[in-house]
Amino acid sequence: MKANVLYVEDDESLSFVTRDNLELQGYNVSHCTDGKKGPETFKEGDFDLCVLDVMLPEMDGFTLAEEIRKVDQQIPILFLTAKSLKEDKIRGLKLGADDYITKPFSIEELILKIEIFLRRSNISSTTHHNNTIGEYEFDYPNLTLIHGDSEKTLTQKEADLLKLFMDNPNQVLKRSDILIKLWGEDDYFLGRSLDVFISRLRKYLNQDENLKIENIHGVGFRLKTQN
Repeated sequence: MKANVLYVEDDESLSFVTRDNLELQGYNVSHCTDGKKGPETFKEGDFDLCVLDVMLPEMDGFTLAEEIRKVDQQIPILFLTAKSLKEDKIRGLKLGADDYITKPFSIEELILKIEIFLRRSNISSTTHHNNTIGEYEFDYPNLTLIHGDSEKTLTQKEADLLKLFMDNPNQVLKRSDILIKLWGEDDYFLGRSLDVFISRLRKYLNQDENLKIENIHGVGFRLKTQN
């Protein structure tokens, strides 16, 4: 069965073509034409992924993403943006989006991005094991990071990145390899978004002084652990 997608876009022509193509691929698409209807529709449905335009009437995509994250911190969020400014893209990623596509985009690109997210979500829902990292317990299927009595719910992208580090402890991971594995391509703006996710993980792991995500200048990153 294909996934349920919340699609919020006010451009009538673009939304018609996009929705029609997604449905031809077998996806169940719920479409909203303004941001204000987005939170209510999201709460009423059982969605697997959100595709949000940034420039929306009533409520912009950034605010809509914040509202969705209040309900579900795990669901993948993909932004559609006509803006190419780095600051706008980083803002969206900081608000909890997992990726973006800049307009104009091809339907093939959108479908590829969606399939990448859903494939990883499916892996996380069918893999059942906990991992220990330093003083933390990492439950990848449920996207939770536990330290003592404290429990943090991660986004899918945060969990994917942490798992990649945990699968390769004390090894240097090249920036380009991380981007291709988690985002499907090596891109300048995706590299900036990777930095955002690295910063988040460093914050989440700062309760254990023996854990450190090191920046290997010009190369990539390494999760340094001490037993």
